[in-house]
Amino acid sequence: MKPADQIPYYAPDGTSRGFRSLEAANLLIAANLVNPSYGRKGHLKAIWAPKEDGSSAVDANTKTGTRYSVLENLEHGRCWKLRRLERRDEDGVPVSTRGIFLQVVTDCLVP
Repeated sequence: MKPADQIPYYAPDGTSRGFRSLEAANLLIAANLVNPSYGRKGHLKAIWAPKEDGSSAVDANTKTGTRYSVLENLEHGRCWKLRRLERRDEDGVPVSTRGIFLQVVTDCLVP
């Protein structure tokens, strides 16, 4: 757990470099020596050292991808529904992983 008025300081790869006081963090931000990351309410959450090429270590946008769970409206309320994954091999032929999954489950159930 971090101290009350300390800001975590991270390397570009995400490893911790310790903590800095809020005043020291603000000085580093003002001098453009670190990249800040803020919480949803605008509070400073962490500072990041820039990458070697000088670019920001903090991604501006989250990575997009397939969402595997979606919110489904039901008669009695809302519920999360999981999407089925379509697995295909290199040739585009559908592959079922159900047999492998069931084998793992039965192996776990055997004492």
